[in-house]
Amino acid sequence: MRILIVEDEHRIANAIKKGLEQENYATDVAYAGPDGFDLASTEDYDLIILDLLLPEMDGITICKELRKNKIHTPILMLTAKGQIQDKVAGLDAGADDYLTKPFSFEELLARVRALNRRPKIVLDDTLVVNDLQLNTKTYQIERAKKAIQLSSKEFSLLEYLMRNANKILTKDQIIAHVWNYDADILPNTVEVYIRNLRNKVDVPFKNKKPLIHTVRGFGYKIGS
Repeated sequence: MRILIVEDEHRIANAIKKGLEQENYATDVAYAGPDGFDLASTEDYDLIILDLLLPEMDGITICKELRKNKIHTPILMLTAKGQIQDKVAGLDAGADDYLTKPFSFEELLARVRALNRRPKIVLDDTLVVNDLQLNTKTYQIERAKKAIQLSSKEFSLLEYLMRNANKILTKDQIIAHVWNYDADILPNTVEVYIRNLRNKVDVPFKNKKPLIHTVRGFGYKIGS
């Protein structure tokens, strides 16, 4: 999943980014309001973590403008303020959730997971496609009750495919959701990772139907 952090305090922004990347989220950071608004308006994110007090363009304004422009990406608003009126203002502006500083990373992560949870089939924190299961909390993957070991990026790719089971996803969509904005992506990077996934998810299971499919001229999908 791809997340945008808009936070002017570099220490906080970088700490959130580091923590989320350790949890296999692709993250981008903007330290000023206009930069954050530009990224949120032009890039495809699954979640925006947005500070309320920002230089040049505050979080309330950003939130209102995004919603006015029909951008409905979930927004988790952060602020040092804890007054009820500030929470109400953020939610009324279009934010989906609110977290007051200081906060624990564990609480932030729980809210991120809740806002990002849009699988087709949900069993607690488990995504399911046919006999393939992926747990977004424990990072365990199984097919036909046999454990599968993936790298962090392979895990992120498989999670994105499973959250969009039976949908055709283009290479551009996959890159936008699995890799950071400034990542150095070669033209065949997605193909390489799809091949790696097939070698772990499909190839070892000779008696099972392949789950990962190439749709010629369009992209890739996962499903029976």
